[in-house]
Amino acid sequence: MSEEITNNENPEAENEEASSNSEVPFESRLDLTELQNMISNIRTEIKKIIVGQDNMIDLMICALLADGHILVEGVPGVAKTLTARLFAKTLDTGFSRIQFTPDLMPADITGTSVFNTKTTDFEFKKGPIFSNLVLIDEINRSPAKTQSALFEVMQEKQITVDGNTYKMEAPFLVVATQNPIEHEGTYRLPEAQMDRFLFKIDVGYPSIEEEVQILQGSYNRKLASEIEQLNAVVNAAELNAQRKVISEIHVEKELMEYIAKIVHQTRNSSSIYIGASPRASVFILKAAQAWAAMRGRDFITPEDVKQVIVPTLRHRITLTPEKEMEGIIPDQIIKQLADKVEVPR
Repeated sequence: MSEEITNNENPEAENEEASSNSEVPFESRLDLTELQNMISNIRTEIKKIIVGQDNMIDLMICALLADGHILVEGVPGVAKTLTARLFAKTLDTGFSRIQFTPDLMPADITGTSVFNTKTTDFEFKKGPIFSNLVLIDEINRSPAKTQSALFEVMQEKQITVDGNTYKMEAPFLVVATQNPIEHEGTYRLPEAQMDRFLFKIDVGYPSIEEEVQILQGSYNRKLASEIEQLNAVVNAAELNAQRKVISEIHVEKELMEYIAKIVHQTRNSSSIYIGASPRASVFILKAAQAWAAMRGRDFITPEDVKQVIVPTLRHRITLTPEKEMEGIIPDQIIKQLADKVEVPR
């Protein structure tokens, strides 16, 4: 039976303003028409299969526009992999999938040099990481040695093998899935690896009503493939052009200070053992720009920042052992710290 993803456990959605999805009554200085059409087309295609989960879809689109990687976490069976495949299907770009296992080696990801008997020379055979959208399934099934193969490519969008550097073609996006670390046979991702993901999206269970819709959809499709029902609606050139538009979204200095103060709070909280780095501040800024553009604005507001801080920071901070023993989760601490920072007017 096919999987479909749904759930209402979206901590990010709690602060969503009712007016954020309404039409914006002002004249934008940037032409966002093509961007809005692109977003609408992606949503329409994904929702042919996906039931609910609007905020998760928006976060994935936001990361795509902000040129950031995505980590999706949830228990087995909530369709993490299916969602990533559906997302990839809407893009008319290269796609590859890597199944992480305990015996996977770095060369299995990046590629290796092979001796050519005809030319009596070594030739580099590219690995599956050389694509536009790379789905890494169960990324925490491989140990740190294999994880290290992703450090360079996720940050610098290049691979260095045998002293030679190979650039990745734009766009380049990693969508990784993982099971909670409490499950047997998984490894905790290195902090340096986690910090390279723009968002960490938590996926929970669906409601009863949504699960009924899942069953109804599976029954109606019979033997039809979910993937075959979707169409590619965005090509690489269009996506790269819209990413340039995102970079032009205006940001006031007061909002930059607002972001910096929130991140600084994570480094001085008694509840947090390791706080967020300056990279987190940069990622929040880029994500807020994309979020504002998705709402039809050419400038960001404090509400845009609030919408992206939790998925941007939840995997970048480490709580103290005392807080973890109390059952506190990072989302709660992040929201508390953000509420302490005065909102710019």
